[in-house]
Amino acid sequence: MGHIEEFYEVDEKQHVYIIGSKGIPAKYGGFETFVEKLTEYQVNKNIQYHIACMTENSAKSGITDKHFEHNGAKCFNIDVPNVGPAKAIYYDITALKYAIELADKNKDKHPIFYVLACRIGPFIGGLKNKIKELDGKLYVNPDGHEWMRAKWSYPVRRYWKYSEQLMVKHADILICDSKNIEKYIQENYAQYKPKTTYIAYGTDLEKSKLIESSPEVIGWYQKNNIRLDNYYLVVGRFVPENNYETMIREFLKSDTKKDFVLITNIEQNKFYKRLRKETKFDQDSRIKFVGTVYDQDLLKFIRENAFAYLHGHEVGGTNPSLLEALASTKLNLLLDVGFNREVAENGALYWKKYELSKLINDVEIIDSKKQSYLNNISAKRMDNLYNWFRINDQYERILG
Repeated sequence: MGHIEEFYEVDEKQHVYIIGSKGIPAKYGGFETFVEKLTEYQVNKNIQYHIACMTENSAKSGITDKHFEHNGAKCFNIDVPNVGPAKAIYYDITALKYAIELADKNKDKHPIFYVLACRIGPFIGGLKNKIKELDGKLYVNPDGHEWMRAKWSYPVRRYWKYSEQLMVKHADILICDSKNIEKYIQENYAQYKPKTTYIAYGTDLEKSKLIESSPEVIGWYQKNNIRLDNYYLVVGRFVPENNYETMIREFLKSDTKKDFVLITNIEQNKFYKRLRKETKFDQDSRIKFVGTVYDQDLLKFIRENAFAYLHGHEVGGTNPSLLEALASTKLNLLLDVGFNREVAENGALYWKKYELSKLINDVEIIDSKKQSYLNNISAKRMDNLYNWFRINDQYERILG
């Protein structure tokens, strides 16, 4: 594992090692944002967070040291060779081994190792034994149904499912960010009598600081030929299980004169090329692929000024882009699956896969009273249940 530098002092704190995010400072991604907020909003100073980071992620923030501090957390960089699809697995194993060495060297009392996602199941048995030797605990966030993602081949899906099973078996506690995922774990792995708890994922509730006359706003809307409040929006990865095909086909069938704005990266995307060929969406001026938007304040403004948000995710737990939409977009049209209903409840409208075009036609004539009602409910739910202060408090209770 290499030499561990003299970096930590022995103390009586509760040491928590978090493995599985690309690291902080967060540049993108759900787990990265989660770790950033968990450390940023920390209240209980008796908890000492240690965060595994990918060297290449830290380099984006100009950080090259093996060990560094961020938001009071002690971070350590892990070099990860580019070994293709196995990269994340290699990273998690190497980071967890290094964390166990650190905890042993520092003589931490009852350290907690919190692993985000179920990627390393086949390797966790031996590592769990080492954690037990330290009188530590293994906590796991099962994330979503990775084994259901369409991008994976059948053998890879089988690996993810088997890996999930072993992570559940060896975890002391599974922290689920979705009640549907918690139910799934309890029902499918009853033989292990898993100990689970539910803590939601959070979202940023601040409004955009930009206004209609801000230069970046004017520039973006003019460049893409889009008018305020005159577009349906979707933000997310362009992958099949997010139901882009259904959304595009149904939008093409609808009578709306508004645009469909897709903020997503489609460079070298085979799925995008196939869809363009099959649906000829590029011949409909309403469909607008506008690339990615890295300016978070601009992205908030775009969400706030959409006519409606379309959400087609059906794999995974609480989805960050859904929370962001419910916090800021007036009207949300969600695929009717348990994950989405759990989050939005009666603060959104729902669609079945082949009925979206009808819903789009219907919402075109929705009255402002109904729109305002839905907007108020969704905003209140985000405010009450999905704010980072609340989520951080729940984490500190279970980790402290």
